[in-house]
This record gives sequence, C-alpha cells and structure tokens, in this order.
Amino acid sequence: MSERKSIVITGGGAGIGRASALHFHGLGWRVAALDKDGAALAELAGLLPASDCLTLECDVGVEDEVEQAFAAIGEWLGDAPLTCLVNNAGIADPYAGPLEGLALDKWQAWIDASLTGAFLCSRAAVKLLRRAEGASIVNISSTRAVMSEPESFAYAAAKGGVDALTHAMAVSLGPDIRVNAIRPGWIETRDWQKEAEREDPNHRAKDREQHPAGRVGRPQDIAEAIEYLAGAGFVTGQHVNVDGGMTVKMIYEH
Repeated sequence: MSERKSIVITGGGAGIGRASALHFHGLGWRVAALDKDGAALAELAGLLPASDCLTLECDVGVEDEVEQAFAAIGEWLGDAPLTCLVNNAGIADPYAGPLEGLALDKWQAWIDASLTGAFLCSRAAVKLLRRAEGASIVNISSTRAVMSEPESFAYAAAKGGVDALTHAMAVSLGPDIRVNAIRPGWIETRDWQKEAEREDPNHRAKDREQHPAGRVGRPQDIAEAIEYLAGAGFVTGQHVNVDGGMTVKMIYEH
C-alpha cells in the first residue's frame, strides 16, 4: 500500500483554502491548514477527522511564526514526506485607494501576505518536500498580476511578484520539486467564509454573462486546478489562468 499523500495549505481557514482542504481530504490526503484566523481554523477542524487534519494559527508574513508552524508540521508528518505546498494566503481585497494616499505599512501588508509569505513557507517546506517523489509547490497568484483595475497597486505588485517567484523557484528547485502558479479570476468566496462572516452570493445576469464560461468562478474550480498541478509531472514554471476565459476576452464599448 502506497504512503498517503499530504498537503499544506496556507490561508486554509476560508475561501479557496477551505475548499481546497476539503477537496484534498476527499481525495484521501492528509491536510495541514495554516491561517491567522483561529475561529475559521476551528470550524475547518470540525469538518475533518483529527487524525487527518492539522490546523495551525500562523501569520505567513512573520518569519518566526512560519518556522514554528513548519516545525510542528514536521513532527506531524514524522518520517513521511510532504507532497504539496499551496501558498494561498493573501489579502483578498485588492483595492488600496489613490496611490498618493497609500501608506507604506498598508503596501507592506499586501506584499507580506502574498509574496513574503510564499517565500517563507516555501523555504521552510523544501526539506519536507524533498522527501517526496513528485513533490510540488502551487502558488496562488491572480489574473491581476497581468491586468488591473484602478487603485489596486499593492495587490497587483504582490501577485506579480508571486508569478516571478514561481518561475524562479521552478528553475532552482527542479527536478526534485515542481513549482507552478494558478491565477484565479473572479472566484466567489462569500459562502466559504467562517460562519460569522458567511453570505449567500447573489450574482446578476451580467456578472455571469461577461464570462465566456457563463458563470462566476467557485473555490472548487481552484481546488481542482491545484489537484491537476500536484499530479502533472511534466508541468513546472507555469502560470495557469482559471478565470472563466476573461483574460482572453477583448472588451470594447459598442
């Protein structure tokens, strides 16, 4: 019988992270979820058997917290390898307001949550990933790495950095560890929050119709893309758009 696979998901308490944790547990994987939000983690833990799930409060932008979290993950794994790391944590709201009013600490918060966190977690995970055959890292970037709305400077810069980090790590860590990125488009996560913040989404017809795929994205769409990249042995250094076709759509007012 082959050894069970395992996955670490940052930002695992809600949204894409929560959906991915449940998806991979459904595939038979052991799941470790990191998040700053203890209440969200507690809800996730209540959905999964304790024997298969580890939840850790961690700010991925803080070096000491990341090192402590991965030390605990190492103990949890024992001699078993880590199969996949998903760097999903980040600040969901992309809007920073006017450039001239953007404070440095606010800018840094976006950078730390997405880019610095991906670096710190990847660095901490490498020794565990090297134990596995076919190990991979999947970074959650954004279509905003390559296209923008006004006043989203810090978010776009952070995700652009994640894109660059992805191809640099793919070249540096291969062939032992493959590294890819997913660029989500509009993914509806309001119904995947912790109970106190959960909302039922209500999309207008034009919200759906503007997508060539005919609908807004779901967290499960990203979980399935992670599953693909975790197993795609000849795919590395790639940036996969999961956006319902929006980045290939030319938009003109007629």
